[in-house]
Amino acid sequence: MGTVFSIAADLGDGIEAAVARLHAIDATYSTYRPDSVISRMARGERVDYDAEVAEVLERCAEIEADTEGAFSARPDGRLDPSGWVKGWAIEEVSRLLSAAGSRNHLVVGGGDVQARGGSEAGRSWTVGITDPRHPGRYAAFVSGRDFAVATSGTAERADHIIDPATGRPAAGFASVTLIGERIAYTDAYATAVFAMGPERGLAWVEKRDGYEAYAVLPDGRTVETAGFARHLTG
Repeated sequence: MGTVFSIAADLGDGIEAAVARLHAIDATYSTYRPDSVISRMARGERVDYDAEVAEVLERCAEIEADTEGAFSARPDGRLDPSGWVKGWAIEEVSRLLSAAGSRNHLVVGGGDVQARGGSEAGRSWTVGITDPRHPGRYAAFVSGRDFAVATSGTAERADHIIDPATGRPAAGFASVTLIGERIAYTDAYATAVFAMGPERGLAWVEKRDGYEAYAVLPDGRTVETAGFARHLTG
């Protein structure tokens, strides 16, 4: 899927199955593979796809409705459900690890995180939020247990987030980070909030139960939702 995944877990069982699941998801949904189901559909080919693909497309439609069009599986007119699939793939890894008996693990895909349990007995996970203006540095650190952290911005892939309303790269944020419970939704919503821009995006998060946001603006200033501070550490 054009990015790197990493896993830290309290047991080795389940890792092999999780990696195999990632490869299967990549084979079906990656826009970097011309033979994937999604790439073939994007080219307009007639493709017989299974119930899982149908569900992914349904979730994308759900997020689009939730965000009033700020999220889209066709941001530039071409099918690309990556805004949902990456977070969902992270969730799938977490699910398989939990099924294998893991109570404490951290799954990272492209900088987005699903945490279960803690890093050690009784301790929370700590996650760094990259400074988009100074890659290699961190703008803030957050901690918690059983939570998700997703950042959308320019640090990893430059101006790649398209505002569906204009068809052009969104430019209101340098980065926006959301904290929630499930990474699939948290990641998709972070993409949508980035497209919305600061005023509309942060107001949208404030109205959404279970989510908080922290954003870096292009000039380096930071803004956050009212409840974000309780997640800060360090």
